[in-house]
Amino acid sequence: MRRSYEFLDHPGPIPFAHRGGAGGRPENSMAAFQRATDLGYRYLETDAHATADGVVVAFHDRTLDRVTDRTGAIARLPWAEVARARIAGTEPVPRLEDVLGSFPDARVNIDIKDAPVIGPLARTLHRTAAWNRVCITSFSTRRLAQMRARLPLFTDREVCTALGPRGLMALRAKSYGGPTAKLVRLAATGVACAQVPYGLGPLPFVTEAFIAQAHRLGLKVHAWTVNDPAAMERLLDIGIDGIMSDDLLALREVMDSRGLWPRPVPQDG
Repeated sequence: MRRSYEFLDHPGPIPFAHRGGAGGRPENSMAAFQRATDLGYRYLETDAHATADGVVVAFHDRTLDRVTDRTGAIARLPWAEVARARIAGTEPVPRLEDVLGSFPDARVNIDIKDAPVIGPLARTLHRTAAWNRVCITSFSTRRLAQMRARLPLFTDREVCTALGPRGLMALRAKSYGGPTAKLVRLAATGVACAQVPYGLGPLPFVTEAFIAQAHRLGLKVHAWTVNDPAAMERLLDIGIDGIMSDDLLALREVMDSRGLWPRPVPQDG
């Protein structure tokens, strides 16, 4: 029996604001998330790390170095120190709890970036009662397994999670006719979607066969990070279930041209 998840309850393909829409505002900032929701986005994509004292932040990198005016590993710094950093020199690093609280009508895709965040993230989701409006994903199969093991400790609701890397590669192999159906079924237990890169180098990762195989297993397919309108069009043509983009205006325009965007279309702020 296929499970239903409130997070995925959306008419048609889901438009995701990748890192809040990094093409228009500093990535993973409250300004980016605010602009995304002002543009009509209901789904925000972000990342999660935990500070040394257990505060979960919406931030992509393990260190502050690349996008802020400070340096250091987040897991080794207290929140008071991380809070002083400014993304692009202007925007504070947001707590995930503040993102969830400030945008109560938004659904949030959360990428677990490091093992120390697993416990604090579970507690944050419990405290905010946000289980029904999040999807948990990670590039680490181990981290996903550890997070799923914590879910029953805090809720009896169905929490949307994504396939880990091993499951994704098994699914891809099966889409080419590989003998991995049993592995894919095991990997898909308790998960609702496959979130994958649009392409690997010059070749597309997401193919019509890949999507068809995922759908046969009851999985939705979300592609990232797609900023080219032609690629967006191709993905919609072959049945993609969600697109993550930095270019929020381009994605909205493509989807609106197909009648896939809720009306009226908000104006850019």
